[in-house]
Amino acid sequence: MAKGSLKKYKFNNGFLDFTKPIFMGIVNVTPDSFSDGGNYYRTDEAVKHGLLLASQGADIIDIGGESTRPGADPVSVAEELSRTIPVIKALLQKRKDLLISIDTTKSEVAEAALTAGAVIVNDVSGGRFDEKIFKVAAVYNAGFVIMHMKGTPHSMQQNPSYKNVIKDIYNFLEKQITIAQKYRVKKIFIDPGIGFGKTVEHNYKILSHLDEFKKLGYPLLIGLSRKSFLGKSLGLTIDERDVPTAIMEAVAISNGASVIRTHNMELGSLTKKLLTAST
Repeated sequence: MAKGSLKKYKFNNGFLDFTKPIFMGIVNVTPDSFSDGGNYYRTDEAVKHGLLLASQGADIIDIGGESTRPGADPVSVAEELSRTIPVIKALLQKRKDLLISIDTTKSEVAEAALTAGAVIVNDVSGGRFDEKIFKVAAVYNAGFVIMHMKGTPHSMQQNPSYKNVIKDIYNFLEKQITIAQKYRVKKIFIDPGIGFGKTVEHNYKILSHLDEFKKLGYPLLIGLSRKSFLGKSLGLTIDERDVPTAIMEAVAISNGASVIRTHNMELGSLTKKLLTAST
């Protein structure tokens, strides 16, 4: 299996250097996301927040128009397009150098976003829901995040179980990488999917075995920001999870993560500075 470069991915308007921590700031253009649903539902508020994240040090701005919280129902292509594309266009009008990812499982949404100037597709299904999304990514020479999720957002937390959580996730990622390569997708990221069809124990086991996923040869993306396993472990509400999030993000980077997807870029920026200074 051909390996991806762990040093740098180049895009039309910039690049990502994986010799230092990369942070992906989250903009949920949804009314129902678990952490900030409704906060940035209006285009102007979403654009304002995206620019703020960039000013705070986000290397990538991740735009999503469909909630993937546990129990979430899907939205239509038309609705997802109406939520995300105006935000992408407006952000790039103000900052042409922004690296934008589209958080979607739909090939139609991915293509529209890439046409509008996004450079990465972040697919929580890892290409399972719509295999045409790989072809779209390849045509635009876009980055592609292959994430593992057990089931669908609606069902994923209904008693998730594995024979061997690390091996099962590894095998899935390896299989989807092979499919992506078949379509000639070159800028692959992998994500074991913290919180997506996993128990609290599964999530901690994944975080302690990130070195296993690094063997696949691609940049490893981790998204654990404000997730319920932190709340359940520490008895914290969503609003109280930013500090433990930052601590666990630092652990993830120390264990091999290349990209961190996060809500709070003020803390993320501090984490980045501390880890960069210590190397």
